[in-house]
Amino acid sequence: MTLTNLGGIGGTSFTPIVNWPEVAILGVSRGGWEPVYENSQLVPRFTLPLSLSYDHRIIDGADGARFLKWVCDAIEQPFMMELSE
Repeated sequence: MTLTNLGGIGGTSFTPIVNWPEVAILGVSRGGWEPVYENSQLVPRFTLPLSLSYDHRIIDGADGARFLKWVCDAIEQPFMMELSE
C-alpha cells in the first residue's frame, strides 16, 4: 500500500489513484479545525480528511472500510495502539 499526502500544498480533499502493481493507496489531506455537532451543540474539533482507494478485484469493500476505521482509531488514540502490542 502507498501513502500520499496533498496536505502540505493545501489539498483539502482528493481521491488517490491506485497504480499497478499496488492494490491500495491512502490519501491524506490538510487537517484543520471544524465545527462538529456533539451533544446538542457545536464544538470545535480538529479533523484530518483521509481517502482510501483500493482494487476491488483484490480487496473487498468491507475489508477496506474496516482498515480505514483501524487507521482512524490509531490516529485518534495512538497510545492505545502502543499498549495493545
